[in-house]
Amino acid sequence: MGLALEQARHAYDNGEFPVGCVIVQDNQVIATGKRKGTTEDLPFFSEISHAEIRALRALESMDSSFKPSEAALYSTMEPCLMCFGAIILSGIKRVVYAYEDPMGGGTGCDLSRLPMLYKKSEIEVVSGILRQKSLDLFYKFFNKENNLYWKDSYLEKYTREQKQTGEGV
Repeated sequence: MGLALEQARHAYDNGEFPVGCVIVQDNQVIATGKRKGTTEDLPFFSEISHAEIRALRALESMDSSFKPSEAALYSTMEPCLMCFGAIILSGIKRVVYAYEDPMGGGTGCDLSRLPMLYKKSEIEVVSGILRQKSLDLFYKFFNKENNLYWKDSYLEKYTREQKQTGEGV
């Protein structure tokens, strides 16, 4: 998770929403991704270039040594429905995230109620790993004066409340 936080810090340093992701197999990082498309320099925000999707795309350049059932994905924020669906379809069996996404997190969906394509197998989800460090980074992001991404959103309000109440400390 520490390496995912590094990716998130790189995203933050580039003015992006601070989400980072790494995919690990055999105790080695095989792919990384960081959020893109949320800076004020764009004419619109991209809702496709999520850290998890970018890490999954990085796997495309790998040879056949990728074994999804032996891989784990680490993200600094709970994957959204789009990312969680892509993770399930990739065959990765373990997802670990730091900070919950009360506005758009997808890991709590009832997989048994989804179409057959998404019922491929069980997936393990672990939450709260290095949560406070991730929360601190999101809080810092929402306090940037020039930030417009998710400005005044439920996620911003929730993040501020979590910092003020000391949740997860």
